[in-house]
Order: sequence, then C-alpha cells, then structure tokens
Amino acid sequence: MKKLFLKSGLYILLILIVLEAIIRVFHLGKDTPTRFLDEYKVEKWVPNQNGFSVTGNRRQNFSEFHINNSGFNSYREFTPTHDQTEIALVGDSFIEGFHQDYYNSIGKKIENNVPGIEVYEYGYAGYDFADQLHLIHSYKKQFDLIDHVILGIKFSNDLTRSEYKVVSGRLALDTPVNRLLKKSKLLVYCKSIGILDPPQELLYKIRKFIVSKQPEKQIDEKEALRIKDEKERKYLANFESLINKYGYDKNRFTLLLDSRITSPIFLSYLDQNDFKYIDFSNTFKESKRSTTLIYDRHWNNHGRTLIARAISNYLQHKDIRKSK
Repeated sequence: MKKLFLKSGLYILLILIVLEAIIRVFHLGKDTPTRFLDEYKVEKWVPNQNGFSVTGNRRQNFSEFHINNSGFNSYREFTPTHDQTEIALVGDSFIEGFHQDYYNSIGKKIENNVPGIEVYEYGYAGYDFADQLHLIHSYKKQFDLIDHVILGIKFSNDLTRSEYKVVSGRLALDTPVNRLLKKSKLLVYCKSIGILDPPQELLYKIRKFIVSKQPEKQIDEKEALRIKDEKERKYLANFESLINKYGYDKNRFTLLLDSRITSPIFLSYLDQNDFKYIDFSNTFKESKRSTTLIYDRHWNNHGRTLIARAISNYLQHKDIRKSK
C-alpha cells in the first residue's frame, strides 16, 4: 500500500510538471506584471516589465505588453517637453490595452493618424475618475508640459466615490503569497479558464450561509426609478467634488465617453458647464463589424481603431498646441 501511494504521488508530480511545461512552451498562461504604490500613493505597475497577456483556454487573445519607466503599458517613454506636442490618454483597462500588442495600441494608431505628436498612455486596470485626477495632480509638473489630456470615463462605475483613497483590494493581489502562486503557470491557467471557480463558489456559499443575510426586499418600478435617479445625482455630486478638489482645466482636458450608457443628467451637466467630451457612440453604432472581443466587453482591434480615429478627428479640429 505504501508503495502504491509513493508511485501515485510520483506520477501525479510528473504529470503536473509536464502540464506546467506544456503551458509555458505554448504560452497558455498569462503573465501578470507586479503592482506597487509609489511615493505619491499612485498605484501602477513596477517599471520595466515585459510579458504576454493571454485570455481563454485556446489563446483566444494573445498580446504582448511592455511596462515603461513610468509604470504604464506603452510603446514609448513619457518625456514631455516645451518644444514638442504631446497628448495623454488617461483611463482604465480600456486605455491600458493589455488586449492589444503594446506597439499597436490606441496611442500608436493616433500617432499614425496625426503626424508630429506623441501620445502617452496612462492606463491602469481599475482606475476610476478619482484615480485619474489623483494621478494628474500627483504628477502635475509632467502633465503641465502635456498639451492635451483625454480622460476615459464610464458614468456607471467611474464616479462611485467623491475622494481618492488607495484601493487595498487591488494591491492585495500582489502579496508575497500571491506572487509565489503566480510563478506556477499551471495554476494561473487553471484559474483563468475557471477550473478553480467551483471550490471558490462553494466557500462563498458556506460563508453566506454562516452570515445568513436578510432576504432582499422586492421594489416596484417607481421605487427603482427613484433609486436610479438618486444614484445618478450622487455620481454627479462626486464628479463635482473631485474636480473641485483636484482642479480641471476645461481648455486642456477632454472626456472620452459613450453617450448610450451615460446618464442624460450627466450629459446635460457637461453641456451646460462647457465640459468638452468625445462621444464615440455613433461611431460604434454605425460600425458593421464587432467593436468588442467575443469573451468580454473590451475593445478589439477594430474598436480601438475607431476610438483612435474619433480622438484623431477631434484633435485635428482643435488647436491642441498650448503655450508652454
């Protein structure tokens, strides 16, 4: 019996080693760069990391990333000066672009459309509007040299807070234990394709049963509309609170949004108070091809081309060159 257990253990170990090797050779498991919090409490990636972002169990999306000296996924370094014309794209994972090769990013597409400019991509998965303004405020000297700043915003989840605070949950993904676990590409692959979801769901159900939450109350349509209106007004108040705290240069800053999923209350506020924004809703709506990936809502290459075109058209019709 002892010999049986020893042989079984050895075979299991050899199988795991072979599976680990296969996943590494064929790049089935994604590389995840390391996060950190800098001296200004800005969360970003540790500089000078390279790797491949992989999605799906058959490499449905495979792209290369490069973290530059500033801690963001980009094909270039951020070196604004008085003499050249620079554009900054600030936002979440849609701007970060791990779903696209870093050398074929939105910024690169814009540069191809508008010769003579440099585009800096300050994208980081999970950034909301508070993160974005805190970043710009923290690196004020650098952003003051940049001619124009485009800030991606999604009304439903980017204005949930009125002030910036460090999000400990994201940083917890880079604890020493998690970093050690990520060294196993087999484990990373199993998690990415959902093999580890059932045990995690079981633990969640057990925890939920122990806590025994009160059943949710049913609400009628009138009450639902009231709650929706209250939430939208709260988000608008959060927007005002953030721009009052960090400042907002209406001449140099422009929002990037989709009006199809943006509250009319917010759009009306922007129009009445002269906030400029690029609305790419019609561009996407008129496209005969899909603009998103098949497995999530991130933009695919065609969608990114349309976004780059919308930004390029805006820049070409606007005098983006300021006196530095």
